[in-house]
Amino acid sequence: MRERDFYRRLLELGNQEELVPLLDEALALIVEVTGAKQAYLELRAPDFSEEDTDTSAVWWCGHGVSNEDVRSIRQSISRGIVAEAIATGRIVDTPSAASDERFRDLGSVRRFQIQAVMCAPVSHPPIGVVYLQGRAQPGPFTSDDRTNAELFARQLAPLADRLLTRERRAAVEDATREIRKRFPCPGIIGRSAAIAEVLEQASLVAPLDVDILITGPSGTGKTLLARAIAQNSARASGPFVELNCAAIPDELVESELFGAMPGAHSTAVKRLPGKVQAAERGTLFLDEIAELSSAAQAKLLQLLQSRTYYPLGATQPVRADVRIISATNADLDELVAARRFREDLFYRLQVLPIQLPGLAERPADIPLIVEHFIATTCQRHGFPAMQVKREALLACREATWAGNVRELAHTVEAAVIRAHGRGQRVVGTGHLFPARAQTRAGEAETFQDATRRFQRGYLAEALARNDWNIAESARQLGVARSHLYNLIRVHGLERASG
Repeated sequence: MRERDFYRRLLELGNQEELVPLLDEALALIVEVTGAKQAYLELRAPDFSEEDTDTSAVWWCGHGVSNEDVRSIRQSISRGIVAEAIATGRIVDTPSAASDERFRDLGSVRRFQIQAVMCAPVSHPPIGVVYLQGRAQPGPFTSDDRTNAELFARQLAPLADRLLTRERRAAVEDATREIRKRFPCPGIIGRSAAIAEVLEQASLVAPLDVDILITGPSGTGKTLLARAIAQNSARASGPFVELNCAAIPDELVESELFGAMPGAHSTAVKRLPGKVQAAERGTLFLDEIAELSSAAQAKLLQLLQSRTYYPLGATQPVRADVRIISATNADLDELVAARRFREDLFYRLQVLPIQLPGLAERPADIPLIVEHFIATTCQRHGFPAMQVKREALLACREATWAGNVRELAHTVEAAVIRAHGRGQRVVGTGHLFPARAQTRAGEAETFQDATRRFQRGYLAEALARNDWNIAESARQLGVARSHLYNLIRVHGLERASG
């Protein structure tokens, strides 16, 4: 590549507004210029320290390197080749690390017999490094390679610093931080403003001994929120009793909820306590409350209004000291209009309603949730700790989750099991979204599958038509370059070699 073309493409990197695509573009450029077989580019947030365990403080990408290669390179951050480049602030260039007395005794150098290496710090003081190892052509890196690597690192520094600061600020911004101090809820994952609003409402009503209605799509975590409210209330030391109203036959709901006197029905040979009694001095959580029968609704209304109830077959009321939290994914307004839910009960329930958002309303929380479920799945099954690829997180963020957090949790668990079964320690897009079997004869393709297939083919055609010129392809498709990079990752597109 001629010097003018190289410098022009370095300047074009400044048009990139997203950090991850910048890393990918930059690394691809220096690999092309130097002919390196393997390359690694790492950038660190301005406030990074060696003791920092927050992975959001470090961004990296690799070319021609395996997970083991990356681990070896990253171990060199604190000692060896990369450490020297960072400590001195100068480029490290050796024709053979295996013969260089500075590095030959390093374990990774001995084990892999590493030859030509060049490592350049990015910025002063360094905010990262570009590490190049081996050449497509025999021999060490040339003086031109060294000059180009130094120019590359110098040009990358201000671009990276700007985007690093912005990315780091976005990564650490947590709209829920202050709320969680007064309303601990470790099981509810997310930092978005949408979930912060939910927690704010919950924190206000939790200490008040009032009944609450939680609404929201299926799988959004209504039970988790109910538990969090109970644990942050004056009844925290009391029982938390759940009843899924949809899971109990109509004829047994009243007995299950309020209990039954001896002889009230065929199985009541002695007095049977109900869930209300079991929750005495605690919290009763009624999930899927829209599924209650008309008779049970009437009795629940009495309980809410008078704090008394009649066990099935009883003639005397029983006083209840219980807080009731109910939940539903149904539209109670519509059910009231259709006379399938009591209007007076509806108004009594919705005094303090809390609406849980679906994942589509808080996509920024999806990567956090994925990482959380990877960790809990590994712990539950006794697997070694696993990481997740950035492109896999992006794919999850852009996917449609009709079942919300519940569906995402099941998908992640299955992905972790697949990865573990293949002896892999990193969860990738293929583990989360395995290729589906070809459509069986006579079976209709789903709309989502057809859409993804069309998008993938359309993108591949545009990229091939423009010889993988990202800027021109993005212009023709009418999308930002950063979004095109995201789509390439989501659909697993790769440029054909040769």
